[in-house]
Amino acid sequence: MKQKKLAAAIALMTAIPFAAQAQVSNNVVKVGVLTDMSGTYSDLSGQGAVVATKMAIDDFIANEKPNFKIEMVQADHQNKADIASNKAREWFERDGVDVATELVTTSVALAVMKVAKEKDRIALVNGTASATITNKECNDVTIHYTYDTYALANGTASALTKQGGKTWFFLTADYAFGKSLESEAAKVVTANGGKVLGSVNHPFPGTDFSSFLLKAQQSGAQVVGLANAGSDTTNAIKQAAEFGITPKQTLAGLLMFITDVHSLGLKATQGMYLTTGFYWDRNDDTRAWSRRFFEKQRKMPTMVQAGQYSSVYNYLKAVKAVNSDDTKKVMDYMKKTPINDFFAKNGRIQANGRMIHDMYLAQVKKPEEAKYPWDYYTIKATIPADQAFTPLKESTCALVKK
Repeated sequence: MKQKKLAAAIALMTAIPFAAQAQVSNNVVKVGVLTDMSGTYSDLSGQGAVVATKMAIDDFIANEKPNFKIEMVQADHQNKADIASNKAREWFERDGVDVATELVTTSVALAVMKVAKEKDRIALVNGTASATITNKECNDVTIHYTYDTYALANGTASALTKQGGKTWFFLTADYAFGKSLESEAAKVVTANGGKVLGSVNHPFPGTDFSSFLLKAQQSGAQVVGLANAGSDTTNAIKQAAEFGITPKQTLAGLLMFITDVHSLGLKATQGMYLTTGFYWDRNDDTRAWSRRFFEKQRKMPTMVQAGQYSSVYNYLKAVKAVNSDDTKKVMDYMKKTPINDFFAKNGRIQANGRMIHDMYLAQVKKPEEAKYPWDYYTIKATIPADQAFTPLKESTCALVKK
């Protein structure tokens, strides 16, 4: 009897180390950063997103001490859906990549989401704005993390309309993101007693906005809404000043980043309102992380780059917690676990894959108000998570039980 008990005890002791070992494919988690490294969105995402991902991996290893290896690969999708989907397929089928991340540009994100679903891998979307990702195009392997067109319109368009900007004209990037942003903003303008006088679509990416700005000028609208992003936005703002559109008409950058303000300068952007999911100088936690990022990138982070770090770090935490890189197990854990870090407090991932968190209405400072480098925003309001994003009951995602 004693020999049987001893044998059982030895068997249990020898089983424990094997049970504790991570059930991760080849004992390696591979993170693929697929972003715009050279085009319209390279400043707001690009190399900064790669840096943020590397920081997340390094910090996770130092803080969490996982018993699996973590590797990162990166590629430039050139804002082309076919290039992105082909690279994602290659990563998933040949290179053992577990998660494709960043995915700025709506067409890119939608293409990669489909491949991720087909291959049972995870897509973490940060740079893309279109709310369709967690509505009719949703799937159970995708998380939309940083912001979307609903949240952007809910902040900027609402604030400007309530302040007296009752007539609007939209200058819109001619693809899914721009059209989604215009649509969401137009709904907010109308709901707040405003009126949309018209809109014009411009090629993506664009360089010469003269003919489009002329139509905006001729409309007589109080507010010209820029439903675009990146260099499209900065070029449109520069040319609006050259043609004398501003300050006679107010420009609303519906998706602007701190890198846009830095590029244009406070003189050109002072007084503009924008909605953001992150500002580096908001509190001690955001400042501490952002200064580390600045040491590596020589720029303060955009909300995309901060969201990239947070999403990757929390993904890795989920892999460690469930002791597996199995897509369903990781997704289930992430959807039931609150997110609390420098990026988001009490963030939650909903059934449709939308990560909801507080958003911030900011106003760009006047040059004389800035006290130090990158001191660009005054936070005018905090938009609570449950107000910032589409109510779950209004989601058209098939994963949401009505």
